[in-house]
Amino acid sequence: MKVNSSSLRKGYTTGTSAAAATKAALIRLLLGEEVNCVEVTLPRGGKIVIQIENTQVGNGYVTCAVTKDGGDDPDATHGAQILSTVSLNNNVGTIRIDGGKGVGRVTKPGLGLPIGAAAINPVPSLMIKTAAMEIVGGLIETKGITVIISVPMGETIAQKTDNPRLGILGGISILGTTGIVIPYSTASFAASIRQSLDVAIAMGVDTVALTTGGRSEEFVKKLYDNNLPEHSLIQMGDFVGYAVKQCRIKKVQNVVIAGFIGKLTKIAMGVKQTHVKGSHVDMEFMANLASDCACSTDILAKILKANTARHVQEIINEHKVSGYFDMICKSAHASLIKDDERSLNLQIVMFDFDGKVCGCYPNIPKQP
Repeated sequence: MKVNSSSLRKGYTTGTSAAAATKAALIRLLLGEEVNCVEVTLPRGGKIVIQIENTQVGNGYVTCAVTKDGGDDPDATHGAQILSTVSLNNNVGTIRIDGGKGVGRVTKPGLGLPIGAAAINPVPSLMIKTAAMEIVGGLIETKGITVIISVPMGETIAQKTDNPRLGILGGISILGTTGIVIPYSTASFAASIRQSLDVAIAMGVDTVALTTGGRSEEFVKKLYDNNLPEHSLIQMGDFVGYAVKQCRIKKVQNVVIAGFIGKLTKIAMGVKQTHVKGSHVDMEFMANLASDCACSTDILAKILKANTARHVQEIINEHKVSGYFDMICKSAHASLIKDDERSLNLQIVMFDFDGKVCGCYPNIPKQP
């Protein structure tokens, strides 16, 4: 049964979690009140109530914790403890926000943050300042505020994200442009693709490899003899149409799309979002391509009855049909780029499941 997305529970971002923890900590530090929940103002208006897990009072500082809840769209940070430690300083009129343990540090350009800065994105940073000012008020005219955001398990969690590749080291990023997480939203994946492209461009690469997952990425690395820099390898997942559009917008010169027969056949069919639940390989389409390779009627019949694209691959290999996988790549290329378009040099590469190139169009990419 298909789940109605309207019945799914929304969550909130790491940015919202950090803002809530900051507000609660300042309430305790400045007003002497310990609270179990706080209201946080969202970037696009409205408020959300966030539970406070615990409060610790130290010598001149207070730390509050929030458990990040991704709702029914959990990601790697779902369940993480987001801590905010607040204190006063003598830098009148300022709110200084920095990252502590488990919040990553920026080491590469293209992320919209200075190298060396904590990976606390601009919108969450503004949310934290807004939450702080709701409590600080006029005190800011005589004191400054220091806010340190930390994530105790952040360094471990970050290994499940793209942060190491993006050059964000030592922990997770504090993210969120709306403050809330819409269940099964593609926004975070799309943002990751855009951010990865920005890093690649800022690092001066002229070739990016878009892969459908980790396995095809490993095969691309071997294809290039590990000469492609890590930041030029971008996992686009099922979002091929979006990824190629962003490459075009950002004027990436050379793009390699690498994957296996199933995803590439869907792309050849014109499917731009290739998730298995959202599209199916058409065996008639695959048979029509085979007919262009002068296959016998017996082979065509087998393809029409095939269970999966991988099954078709086995049939093609068994009967030694020449040029079939190249044709899928050519069709995929045609579905993604117009023949008269010269702004994007696009290469399609198909791997077999042992990592050997079995198809390509227009040719196997040259090594840098």
